[in-house]
Amino acid sequence: MNYLDNAQQIRADCNGLPWTPSKLAPGLSVKDVAVADGLEMQLVRLDPGATIPVHTHECPEFIYILEGELIIGGERLTEGSASVASIGSTHTDVHSDKGCIFLLVDKPI
Repeated sequence: MNYLDNAQQIRADCNGLPWTPSKLAPGLSVKDVAVADGLEMQLVRLDPGATIPVHTHECPEFIYILEGELIIGGERLTEGSASVASIGSTHTDVHSDKGCIFLLVDKPI
């Protein structure tokens, strides 16, 4: 994981980063890209049928779908779609029927 201090920039070759199984849910893997100013950037991969548990956001959450599809609260997001969740919002239904990869920016857990 790359950590930024004040007035620094990091460029990461994400292709070279390993996929790490997440402790959050089965079928969920992440590539940790960087952490800066209390926010984290990750690439997230959900296997077909994977579900992310119910969670409430302590900071804004930004998602950009790179491949596949992700379903959030019954809404299907496909490649090129984005989602922003505000502080205090709750996701009760997050899953992928077909699998997906997305870019995530939020608070590290």
